[in-house]
This record gives sequence, C-alpha cells and structure tokens, in this order.
Amino acid sequence: MSVSSSFRKSLLAFSATLPLMAGAALAQTPPAAPVPAAAPAAAADPAKVVARVNGADITEADLAVAATDPALQLPNIPDEQKRELLIGYLVDLKLGARAAEVAKVADAPAFARKLAYNRDKTLLDEYLEQQAKKAVTPEAAKKLYDETVKSMPAEQEVRARHILVEKEEDAKKAEARIKGGEDFAKVAAELSTDPGSKTDGGDLGFFTKDRMVEPFAEAAFKMEPGQISDPVKSQFGWHVIKVEEKRTKPVPSLVEMQDQVNTYLERKAQQDLIVGLRSSAKIEKLDDKGNLVEQKKP
Repeated sequence: MSVSSSFRKSLLAFSATLPLMAGAALAQTPPAAPVPAAAPAAAADPAKVVARVNGADITEADLAVAATDPALQLPNIPDEQKRELLIGYLVDLKLGARAAEVAKVADAPAFARKLAYNRDKTLLDEYLEQQAKKAVTPEAAKKLYDETVKSMPAEQEVRARHILVEKEEDAKKAEARIKGGEDFAKVAAELSTDPGSKTDGGDLGFFTKDRMVEPFAEAAFKMEPGQISDPVKSQFGWHVIKVEEKRTKPVPSLVEMQDQVNTYLERKAQQDLIVGLRSSAKIEKLDDKGNLVEQKKP
C-alpha cells in the first residue's frame, strides 16, 4: 500500500458519515506524478468569430462551452484537430437546430419538458461548481489535511530483498551461498525467478505488512535489518529474504495530497449544499393515484 493510498483511506474514514448525493460524489484517485507546467497560452477573445452558418456566428465562447460537454470529450487527439472537430460539430448543430425549428419540433410538449429538465440540470451543475470552488481555500485544505494526518495510525514498513525459486532445496542452496559470504543482490540476479525484482538484486523497496502474502510478510516483519531468513514457502514458491531497513511509514505532505484534499472539499461542499436544500424544503411524494404517501416539512 502506497503512502498516498493510506492517506486516502484515512480521508475516507474521516468522511465516513458524509452522505452520498447523486451528481456530487467524485472518485478518489492517486495523485499524478508532477509534470512541469507548460507556458500558458494566450487567452482567446470569447467574442472572436471562428465560423458562420447562414450568417449565424460561432464564437470562441461557443467553442469553450462545447469543449466542456462530456459527450464531446476527445482524448488523445491533438488540440488543433480537436478544435476543427468541435467547429464542425457546432456547424452541424446550428444547421440541425435551424431545421428542427422549421419543422416546429419545439412545439411538442415533450420538447418543453426536456428543455426544462436540461435547464434545471445545467443550473444545478453550475451552482454546484461555484460552491465547490468557494470551498477550496488554502485554509480549508490545511485544516482538513492536519485533521486527517492526526487520525492516521503509525504504520511500519520494511525494505527487503528476496530470492524466489521453485524448490526448497534451491532456496537452501541460495541461503547457504549468502550466509557463506556471497552478495545477496548478486545471487538474486543469478537465481531469482521473480522478474519484477531480479534485475534490482531482489530489491522490493519499502512495503507495509498487508502488501505481501502472509508467510512472506510474517517472516520479513519479525526480522531485523541485515538478517537473512530461512527458506519461506508461499503460493509463489520458496523465498530467501534479507531485510535491509525498517521504518515508520512517512506521512505524505499536503503538496503530495493536494488533489485528494481538494476533491474531498469540493465533494463535501456540494453534498452539504444538497442536504441543506432538502432540509429546508417541503417535499411531497405521491402514489400512482395521486395520494400523498410521504411528506417532509422543513
């Protein structure tokens, strides 16, 4: 388990009583590796016309709105190509919308209901986004981070090397060579069948107890740095283990966890808003005959 995943678990425990509201829950994801920021591009003039359709303008502002449409997300496409595709879509949208007006599609009752639904949804989405942005402040992030870190239990980590072989007798031979003075990393590179660590001299890096299979973890966490184990059997084969270091797992910094903290603050602000709106509203539910079956007063 990585440092960031432990922090996320603590953050989730910290928020265990938070109700899950539709549209407000945001997935927790591990922080991406820092990437050098690119030079900011010059902001386009929102009023700049990029195309016309029978005299109707399509502007940079229209493009910006289209680019946020979940149905129009175009991953792995170069920006210039994406821009051309969006302009083409907006051209088709203008043409299709005008044809629909001529055909009096908007006069149908179903259209009015869809329009009202989409208006309400867009209003709510915008309002939730505004409230989420207000909730993410340096002070709120620091407070949440400090409270979460305070609740995180200390967790031990071990850094170990291992040699994995199929048969016990081969593990005993490897153990004898190492205890006879040969370098563990050299023997691991020669004998180990674990492709993930073989080229690193069997080095597994730091890990917590729950990340390893039980027999391996039990042996490794009982050992002291520098010790070599007797052969240990797991479902993968036979291991010879060398513990290099032991430590208390370091707590991730606020900078490392900024994305998770911000996401939590945004989600909580959105959920609190919905809960607050519900608590102050008179809500009635009716059965299929129009009879009142449930009522909640503010």
